[in-house]
Amino acid sequence: MNKNIKRRHFLILTAAVLAGSKAVQANPANERVVDVGPASNYAKEGVYSAFESQGFFIVRKGSQLSALSAFCTHRKCKLAAQSDHSFYCRCHGSTFNPDGKVAEGPAKRDLPQLSLTVNEKGNVLVKVTSA
Repeated sequence: MNKNIKRRHFLILTAAVLAGSKAVQANPANERVVDVGPASNYAKEGVYSAFESQGFFIVRKGSQLSALSAFCTHRKCKLAAQSDHSFYCRCHGSTFNPDGKVAEGPAKRDLPQLSLTVNEKGNVLVKVTSA
């Protein structure tokens, strides 16, 4: 009987640990908001790579301002912005068009678009999730 109690406690603790680890993965504490400055800094159409080291690019296309992940969806290598506004993965050769869509593999998934808002001061805020 004593072995069953120990086993039961083990299973309960294991379930609690697994549930806790899932909660940590979804925890908003893994998110950070980066203030990339005034929206007027991004008035010209193109790709802005000043925040590449922080994991994203700012992209202006027409009147649309967006933020794209700077990591290839194939193996998470850092991307390089190209003069034609596309993105290139130096690790395995994937390319993405200026909208973040896969142009050439081995990547199969498009680049994630990050949450971008403009606050009351006119500054652009990008929400970045750490893996």
